[in-house]
Amino acid sequence: MPALVRPTPTVMASFLEAMEEFAAEGAKGTQTTTWIQSHGDTWRTPDGFVAFTERINAEATNPAVLPPGWVLTTTRWLVEGETYLGRIAVRHELNAFLADVGGHIGYDVRPSARRQGHATTMLRDVLPVAAGLGIDPALVTCDDDNTGSIKVIEACGGVLEDIRGYKRRYWVPSG
Repeated sequence: MPALVRPTPTVMASFLEAMEEFAAEGAKGTQTTTWIQSHGDTWRTPDGFVAFTERINAEATNPAVLPPGWVLTTTRWLVEGETYLGRIAVRHELNAFLADVGGHIGYDVRPSARRQGHATTMLRDVLPVAAGLGIDPALVTCDDDNTGSIKVIEACGGVLEDIRGYKRRYWVPSG
């Protein structure tokens, strides 16, 4: 059964396969694509991958490791055994960009694992993490044409506030 876990080196092989899937589909504008651009040259060795997972985990508590303009972020990976299925991140606060476009919570599921309920599982299971950080409700956004994410967010209780440009902005109760 899939479970949300802290980023871990135990899923390295599957994680790298998933990153190849994202790259092949031409994914843009997600945390995953940022990871590919910033860590893709270093995470292919066991030591490099350990350093990557340590960095991602440190982003929840250490502002010194954050790129400029980023906020503290708790990341969880959905895994089944040693298979990486996706990632979800809870941003501890909203800056101007996140309040308008990114939201408190962002997620993606590897292409080969989509349409199996994983995004709904991730969002539902991470809401207590958001509540524990004092975030209730949580802002979750998606592209206006992303019917899969619209269904996920609404299935988790999301209430549409508005549409800004191409982004739908929902408030999802986390407590």
